[in-house]
Amino acid sequence: MKVLNVYRTYFPDPPGGLQEAIRQICLATQTHGIENTIFTLSPHPYPRQIERQEGRVFRSRSWAAPASCDLGGLSAFAQFRRLATEADVVHYFFPWPFADVLHALACPDKPAVLTYISDVVRQRWLGKAYSPLMSHTLGSMRAIVANCPAYARTSPVLSDQAVRDKVRVIPLGIVEESYPTFGDDAVFSRLGLKEGEQYFLFIGVLRYYKGLHTLIQAAQQVKARIVIAGSGPEGDALHEQIRQSGIGNVVFAGQVTDAEKVALLRGCQALVLPSHLRSEAYGMVLVEAAMFGRPMISCEIGTGTSYVNADGETGFVVPPESPDELALAMNGLLNNKPLSDRFGEAARQRYEELFSGEALGKAYAMLYREMAVSPSARWGN
Repeated sequence: MKVLNVYRTYFPDPPGGLQEAIRQICLATQTHGIENTIFTLSPHPYPRQIERQEGRVFRSRSWAAPASCDLGGLSAFAQFRRLATEADVVHYFFPWPFADVLHALACPDKPAVLTYISDVVRQRWLGKAYSPLMSHTLGSMRAIVANCPAYARTSPVLSDQAVRDKVRVIPLGIVEESYPTFGDDAVFSRLGLKEGEQYFLFIGVLRYYKGLHTLIQAAQQVKARIVIAGSGPEGDALHEQIRQSGIGNVVFAGQVTDAEKVALLRGCQALVLPSHLRSEAYGMVLVEAAMFGRPMISCEIGTGTSYVNADGETGFVVPPESPDELALAMNGLLNNKPLSDRFGEAARQRYEELFSGEALGKAYAMLYREMAVSPSARWGN
């Protein structure tokens, strides 16, 4: 069976959690007989076709990206239609309004499913203008996938009567074999970390909703170093915050390789994801931490983060934008090794039960096959 996956950006452009989620779905479904293709836009789409382990990647030109919504030209419509014609199922990742336009104007009569990653949170003006097109797209899907029960329940879009009967829950996961077997321990000397030194770790794109301003405030109360790995639009503001506050225990690692990431995850005291807005719909880095058996600290924002990180079982879940609570949780793990070890063991067990590659691949492969054979009238197409 051939599946076309559609999202606005993909590797080798700068990585993010959603690109990794797409990669993992493709890898996980391969063992179940699914042949994956990814269609995406890029500001520099050369080469236009890339052969990767998880599937073929086809890239068209991104001419502009207002409000993080990449827009393609006429060639994007032509390329998308050709790829969709070859597919048995078209799989969209939401939100990307340009994909709604592609679906409405260029998608052939093929079964379509949509993985609903996040509500439109920050661009409220865009959300109002986008609403009619969004409603048309959601209404035409044969199934809509939410990544956890909480998001399906709390999203005003997914809980709406018009679409809620189409909603399925499939947690995002990771194929463990897709990660390097050995980490690159040279990253510790590069960052000035001593052997055996305790540190907390953040990994991700430095975006407005990641809550890193709160993590830096909390750092003043934590007697351990905090490594921030990644780059992004908030980088300059975060460096300025540190300069003005005189904090000395925060280390910026910049972009790290996969092998460096493995080393940092294996060695950290805990993974900290202080995201404070619903734009953080899941947090793939939490699944990474669980896979490596590390405790986690995240914030309660009513999304999948509190599904991956179960409060009191795999780590702590604290109120958003509360540096005192965040520091208390970090120090609680720093000063209680038995608790930290227990959280880490439970995190690994939760990964094996809910977020493994086998669980992910089986669920999506079953969905694709069901949608491909279901009468379209049943799903509103």
